[in-house]
Parts: sequence; structure tokens; C-alpha cells
Amino acid sequence: MEEQKNQSYGAEQIQVLEGLEAVRKRPGMYIGSTGSRGLHHLVYEVIDNSIDEALAGFCDNISVTINPDNSVTVKDDGRGIPVGIHPKLKKSAVEVALTMLHAGGKFGGGGYKVSGGLHGVGVAVVNALSESLEIQVHQDGQIYTQSYVRGKPLGKLTPIGKTNKTGTTITFKPDSQVFEELEYDFEILEHRIRELAFLNKGIRITLKDEREGMKQKKQFHYKGGIVSFVEYLNKNREPLHKKVFGFEVEKEGTLIEVALQYNDTYTENVFTFANNINTQEGGFHLSGFRSALTRCINDYGRKYNFLKENDNNLSGEDVREGITAIVSVKLTDPQFEGQTKTKLGNTEVRGLVDQAVSENLTYFLEENPNIGKAIMNKAITAARARQAAKKARELTRRKSVLESTSLPGKLADCSEKDPSLSEIFIVEGDSAGGSAKQGRDRATMAILPLRGKILNVEKARLDRILSTDTIRSLITALGVGISDDFDIEKARYHKVIIMTDADVDGAHIRTLLLTFFYRYMRELIDAGYLYIAQPPLYKVSKGSFEQYVYSDKELDKLLDQIGRDGKINLQRYKGLGEMNPEQLWETTMNPETRTLLQVTLEDGIMADEIFSKLMGDKVLPRREFIEENARKVRNLDI
Repeated sequence: MEEQKNQSYGAEQIQVLEGLEAVRKRPGMYIGSTGSRGLHHLVYEVIDNSIDEALAGFCDNISVTINPDNSVTVKDDGRGIPVGIHPKLKKSAVEVALTMLHAGGKFGGGGYKVSGGLHGVGVAVVNALSESLEIQVHQDGQIYTQSYVRGKPLGKLTPIGKTNKTGTTITFKPDSQVFEELEYDFEILEHRIRELAFLNKGIRITLKDEREGMKQKKQFHYKGGIVSFVEYLNKNREPLHKKVFGFEVEKEGTLIEVALQYNDTYTENVFTFANNINTQEGGFHLSGFRSALTRCINDYGRKYNFLKENDNNLSGEDVREGITAIVSVKLTDPQFEGQTKTKLGNTEVRGLVDQAVSENLTYFLEENPNIGKAIMNKAITAARARQAAKKARELTRRKSVLESTSLPGKLADCSEKDPSLSEIFIVEGDSAGGSAKQGRDRATMAILPLRGKILNVEKARLDRILSTDTIRSLITALGVGISDDFDIEKARYHKVIIMTDADVDGAHIRTLLLTFFYRYMRELIDAGYLYIAQPPLYKVSKGSFEQYVYSDKELDKLLDQIGRDGKINLQRYKGLGEMNPEQLWETTMNPETRTLLQVTLEDGIMADEIFSKLMGDKVLPRREFIEENARKVRNLDI
């Protein structure tokens, strides 16, 4: 991609497709939401412009600063957005890029060969949804500046001084009329910025927080690129081989980068990217990688007699057990399926990735026989465990709705047969289960009490997981099957609600269940079927006044309103079993009055990191996490 360095990037490269008004009317269509997710998305869109400059070979350093007023400044040392007058619109190209949707150097004007971002609407959308935005461009020996209010320019782009640098600096403050919250989360930004630094080898990105009492600074710079990314993802696991397999190759104008390393866990973690965009639903680059991996491992096993003549081939599931891999492609004309860009639809990429992985992985295994042997042994063991798990799975299958009375023993099913109208509460313990069964709406609510803590699935293979009665009961009740048999269409309930005590044990059980759903029934989360119930922490009484309170913050606010004298009776609920059926219904189960938290998965890499850190075998990462977050803990039961 070196030839890009010789291409011009001026006003004539800015191509215009349409205007801006719709963004403020329907911001969710452009940034996903007006909550925290959308707020952080604004930053990503501005960073994406700088990353595009890096991809084109013109930018080495990017800095992102959260300012004291929660505005954000993104600065780069690229070429700078063109300052020339646009030939058709008779205004500066900077203003065109900031005020018109689909205006940028990414639409066939020759500005960029490869780019990410939201179809080029990024920086204009940020401007439209900002209370104020100021841009400064260093270009052609001059410093130019322009200010905007809610997307509208305050005057023209103006030169204000001399410079010997190039680059763009954008400072924007999200609009309080648009966003539900305006507080940036350093950790969320840190995660995406680290990801971009891994995916763009050699770029240096600095993140600073200048807010009072929150000041910190982190720098991200990885010479190893996605090889370093795989090492980072496996830091909470025990690698099967120290050396990470990785390669970078260009085929037919598409840059393909792949890195992988096996570890001693039992789950697969393959993350795919196209033009720096996390393609969470995969696509043809993923299918090309998977087919090549399965074929290479089987061919190697046959060649060196790990697989005998009468042995079946290893399945894709077998060869991916314990793998951590990154597949990143950068291509000129990416076709993304769906508005959220989560699946790559370029069919030609499958063959290119398949060929590249086959060539490079075959050579790697030949050159590293000890690694090849370790991978083969793990895959063969996985195949044996899969056969055992298959037998165990058959015990969990629900043969028909008519047999529901016998499956499973403790399930109190609902009478409604339409899954979209049915919900199941997974309840901790028989005591709470009894209250829930008595207090529920029998027509639409099923209750499944769990006895004790379920197995930590982060540390076990599927055959062992399926040998535990509690998990078998859970799979049977939900009806969706597991692993190869999983079918979201067979879900018996479209609301699966985890209801545990508001104490440390309850939190642990909830985490164990979330780990199970994330690792083995992630489609339930993707479909929006998984929820967490919110039982109250306190009951506040004063005379005839009674109110349930769900957090310490809410309690303080209520006590300020009603007074803190001795007439107040404060009851702290430590367990669901302490509530009678009427109270449990009123506070936690009644659809008219309850609060449910829907479990969503916005970032699979962050989720994987947290689960492996908290639930995996390595103690040190968990201890570090506890030390870093101890001060944030509330309601710790001692």
C-alpha cells in the first residue's frame, strides 16, 4: 500500500452525496443510541478519520484528551483535512466534510484506498450532535481554524498563523439536548483505542483524562500488531505454545493479517476485523479462516499419523478448542451487511483468506513440530470429549411439549405456549423459589430454582459441564439445546431472567450463570432474551408511608426528602427468601412495577477479557482487578 503516499489529497477529492438535517432528528440511526454507547461513538468517529490517515501512510501519532468540561480533543499529525475551496460548493473542503453527510475522501475521489468509520458520515455526524465543535488544520505552512454550534458554522475557515507541521485537531462537546448522559468513561475509550493500536501496527495513540480527580494518561504503541493483540488476549490464560503464529500478506489488493495461539482453556475466541471495524457477526473472512484451519490441522494429523487411517477427520469445533485468533482484512471496497457493519459480505475475501492461511499455517506447523504436536493432541482430546458431550446432550433434549411435566423436576412451567409471551425466572435456592412460585403470574411466568452454585464453565469442558444436574436442568428448561444442537428458534421463553439475592453470594451465582450463557448460549444474549432482575435493597417505612429502594444513592435521596429522624424503619433485604410472595411480586416480578436489566454484548473482546480474568485459572490478574476496583464496591456483606 506504499503507492498511496504519492497520491494527492485536495478539495477535489471530497465527494458530496447529501445534507445534514436528519442527524439531529434521528441521532440513533447514525450512532446507535443517545445513551453511553452513542456518546462514546462520537469519539470513535473522529479517531477513525485519523486512523484512515495512518492507513494511507501519512499519520504516526494520535492523541485523545477528555477535557475538564467533558469535551474531547482528537489531534493527529496527518495531512490535515483539505482547506481548499470545493469546486462545486464554493466553500472550504473542511466545511463540506463537517456539514454534509457522505462527504469525504472515501467515496471514489482518490483520497483513500482503505478506510473505516460509518460510511464516511462520521465527522459530520459528530458536528451535528455537538453543542460546539472547533477544528484546527495545520497545512501548507498555515494554521486554519473554524468553529461550529450544533453543526452550523460561525464564520468561514480562517488562517490564524504560521506552522511547520501538518495535521488536524478537533475539539467537540456533545449536545446536552441530544444525549441522556455526558460523562465519558475512560475505560471504554481505552479499550477501543488499544484495539486500534493493535490493528494498526506502529501507530502511537495517547489517551489523557484531564477531569478533576480523574487525571490519568496512557499510551498505546504495538510494533507487533495483531501478534501482540493475541498475546494480550491470552495474558489471563496459559498458552499451549509460547510462539504466536502470525503473518501479513497482500493478495489481489486486500491486506490479510492473521495471528493465533492456542491455550489450555476449552472455548474458542476468534475475533475478526475489516478495515478496523469489529465484524462481530463474522463474514467471509471468518469462514475462509475456519475452513483453512480445519483442513490444515487434519492434513497435518494425517501426514504425521496423529490421525490413523480409520479415524474420522477432526471437526471445526475440535480444532478451534482453546484457540485465540485475530483475523484482520483491509480492502478497498468493503461490503458490510446490515447498517451496523457487523458482517463482511465480500465473497472474494473467503478464498483469499483461505489460501493465505493454508500456505502460512502449513509452513508454520512444518517448521515447529513441537507446536504441531501440542495442537494435535489438544484437538484429538477435544474430539473425544465432544463424543462424550454428545451422549450427555441427548439426555437434555426435550422430546415434546407434552412431556413438560417431567422435565425438569423443579421447573414450575407456565401455561402459555407462545415463547414471545413467556418468561422464566432462574432463582437461587428453594426458599426464594417457593416465594417466586407462589407470587408469580402462572399464565406467563415459569420458575426454575437452582440449588447452590453452578459449575464454573470457564474451567471445564462441555462433557463435564453436561454431567452436572443443575446445568442439564437449565438447558432442558430453556429448550434451545447446546453446542452443535443449539437452535434459538426452539427457545421456550423469550425472557430468561436471572433472579439472585442482592449480596455477595447472589452476585457470584449471577456471574457463574452469565459466564455459562456467554460461553455456551451467546445467541440468547444476541437475541436480547437474557435479563437480570433487580430486587430492592431496602424497605423504608415511616408511619403509613412505605417505599422500596433499589440503591444506596436512591436511599440517600429518599431520606433527604422524608427526614432522617428516629421514626424511620429501615429494612435491609439480604435475600429474596426474606420476602413473602406478595412483596417479591410487587418489587421484582410484576411487569408493571419491576426493573429488569437487559444483558447486551456491545464488545465481545472486552467481555472475553473480563470473563477469563474473573473466572479463569490465573490468580494474579484477578487479584490485580480486585485491587484496582476495591474502592468502587458498595453493599459488601461481611
